[in-house]
Amino acid sequence: MEVSVQEKADAAIPVMTNSPPEGNTTFLDGTTWCVALPGVSQIDLQNALDWACGMGMADCGAIQEGGHCYEPDTLVAHASYAFNNYYQQNGNSDIACNFGGTATLTKHNPSYGKCLYAAPGSVGSAAPPLWKLKSSLLWWEIVGVLLLLLYKGS
Repeated sequence: MEVSVQEKADAAIPVMTNSPPEGNTTFLDGTTWCVALPGVSQIDLQNALDWACGMGMADCGAIQEGGHCYEPDTLVAHASYAFNNYYQQNGNSDIACNFGGTATLTKHNPSYGKCLYAAPGSVGSAAPPLWKLKSSLLWWEIVGVLLLLLYKGS
């Protein structure tokens, strides 16, 4: 962040003016997408993809077998789709396109054929995908059963 100091004539009180935020590149210089960096470690890329589709809650349905973005069935292609989905859901900020150094921003739309990559405004804060709700509900059901068993056992 750049800071400039201006002095008033009758008092030497510095006035701070901040530069524009660098985090939101979408609004500063056009639409951007987040994609996987080719040539990075396959292990790091797989870990980042697993995180994006898991804890990151990116919608990865399109890269599942039979999905619109399953082909090409490559780690870079699948990670690119997931990274971008996460990036668009999380405000298009530079920090949302890092993934441990395995991702980068591009101004070139990576969509192809029926595989459409999310763009700013196309991913809202709607309800999570159904498959995520199902796995979440299953987890709570398992916790409930375990608690019931513990209760009956005491």
